[in-house]
Amino acid sequence: MRVPHLVLAVCVVALAAFLAIQAVFVLPFMIRNGNQGAVAGAATGQATFDIAKIPPLAREMAPIITSFVATDCPELNPLRVIAEVQAESGWRPTAWSNDSNGGAAGLLQINQANWKNLGGQAWTSVPPPSGADIFDPAIHLRLGLKFLCGNLRGMTAHIKQTGKALDPHDAMSVCHIAGCGRVLLSRTGIPQSGEAGCGDTCVSLIRRYLDNIRKYEREWAAAEASPSGDGGPVPGGADLAGLPAPVPYAGPPTGCVVDDPTTAGCLTAATAHALQQIRSAFGPQIASVTCYGARPETPFSDHPTGKACDLFPDRFGVFPAGERLAAGWRMASWTRAYAGPLKIRYIIWQGRYWDPTTGDQGGWGEKYTGAGVYDVTNPTGGHYDHLHISFTA
Repeated sequence: MRVPHLVLAVCVVALAAFLAIQAVFVLPFMIRNGNQGAVAGAATGQATFDIAKIPPLAREMAPIITSFVATDCPELNPLRVIAEVQAESGWRPTAWSNDSNGGAAGLLQINQANWKNLGGQAWTSVPPPSGADIFDPAIHLRLGLKFLCGNLRGMTAHIKQTGKALDPHDAMSVCHIAGCGRVLLSRTGIPQSGEAGCGDTCVSLIRRYLDNIRKYEREWAAAEASPSGDGGPVPGGADLAGLPAPVPYAGPPTGCVVDDPTTAGCLTAATAHALQQIRSAFGPQIASVTCYGARPETPFSDHPTGKACDLFPDRFGVFPAGERLAAGWRMASWTRAYAGPLKIRYIIWQGRYWDPTTGDQGGWGEKYTGAGVYDVTNPTGGHYDHLHISFTA
């Protein structure tokens, strides 16, 4: 059942970002032959869904979604779009719901004010008549995708500016169901009770909405090429119960072509995809993250090429302890377990180095030496305060 909207106001910042920034990536809609029928529809390669698993109307509308992503909004995840429509309307094009904003209609449950702002026709009645353009699935998606992309871009800019450890797609979804103010005015971007005008009911609705979307994403993602993850067994002591499997990266190698949501720099498509999956899995367990950056002292670093990220479970420069340390180990063990699907080259954490060839020597991976550059006795030099993850593409 669809979660009712709390607020469906268009985020002005997000729409301005959409109108001001036009993507230049052009990739074809692609369906791989075979039993999986996997579709990769984004320039980032971030979304791979099984065409046979998604609802019938979603299969029919998939070319519209993937074409828009490829030509207008390469950072938008097609699988998230398909899952969000399911959470909103169950892929029923004539869905209607009453709410405090005068009602919401169609696949993405958009209200009249937003629909008109997106270029749709004004309604002649409430609910709209059966022939209204908002009930036409193709028209609805072409305009609704602009709505989603605008919110995604606005929220990505906010996350980059504030350093919130939040998946931009989750922020986009919160904007849709509850209004962008819930993201902007809460500490993590997903409000707790009492934040951003959100009480217990509001918090419950948002979390249920996100849970439903993630469930559909897991159900409709294409099968992994390597279910084992190519990373070897997870070491003992890290509790990975309840953590989702990531959507594998399915795109080609790229240069540093995707905006880094953590800095003013760029990322490769594989790195951007992995960061999104890690943030989706761990959310507020990540205190902060930084990816692109100059490393003049280490010319072999992957950070300047957009192929590395540093994830902090606690503050910079401290030795994490307790739950913060446990969260770091969960992140390290989860990323190791899915090194193959996430295109991970190596991980450094807690004075240990791991790649798919090292095994476990005296613990998790092998002892990290600092490559003769870093002081491995301090929290940052020894990678005690953060996980460093480098990627192959």
